Amino acid sequence: MSEQLLECVEIDSRTPADASVIWMHGLGADGHDFEPIVPELGLPDDAAVRFIFPHAPPRPVTVNGGMRMRAWYDIKGLGADQPQDDEGIRENAARIEALIRRENERGVDTGRIVIAGFSQGGAMALHLGPRYRERLAGIMGLSTYLALQPAFEAERNPANNDTPLFMAHGRYDPMLPFDLGDKSCRYLQSLGYDVEWHEYRMEHAVCMEEIRDIGAWLKRVLGL
Repeated sequence: MSEQLLECVEIDSRTPADASVIWMHGLGADGHDFEPIVPELGLPDDAAVRFIFPHAPPRPVTVNGGMRMRAWYDIKGLGADQPQDDEGIRENAARIEALIRRENERGVDTGRIVIAGFSQGGAMALHLGPRYRERLAGIMGLSTYLALQPAFEAERNPANNDTPLFMAHGRYDPMLPFDLGDKSCRYLQSLGYDVEWHEYRMEHAVCMEEIRDIGAWLKRVLGL
């Protein structure tokens, strides 16, 4: 491919991959953040699934005093009246789309690709997945919310209207309040999306119960 791709951490399968999970990290983390979770998902040993954990490009983040860190987009605030970084979200969505195309070139059909993410990375998954022009295997958003919601209905693509969605949130999340995720889920469900919702007794994190639930969902959507 001629375009410059995001740097990624990759965990490949023992046999040539016929499915891929592209999983975006949260604000200030990097692609190594969710790497240790893969063996805990309980997928079959012979699952031909490639896990791809891209690094977000560094950029200043307003809510963190303008400090440069890995971020998928700028955050000025989480209030309903706060402006959202439309340009940053769309710019990095295009970079993630390039990773999907690379998987196609490596022999993985779009219908065998899951787009996933945690927190800010989850917002990217929920932004890109329903807008993508080809049907994906699944879309997963953990401890996150639907960004750019006013534009959503006009921009969503029918190709992913029936794509399975997995959403999960901690009841005691102090960073992205539970209500943000819950309302995003209800909104997507009101539009007919097949959202599997989970809530856990945790803060802004993941837990073993959630990891097991993710593994079970991946087995279903990828037919493992």
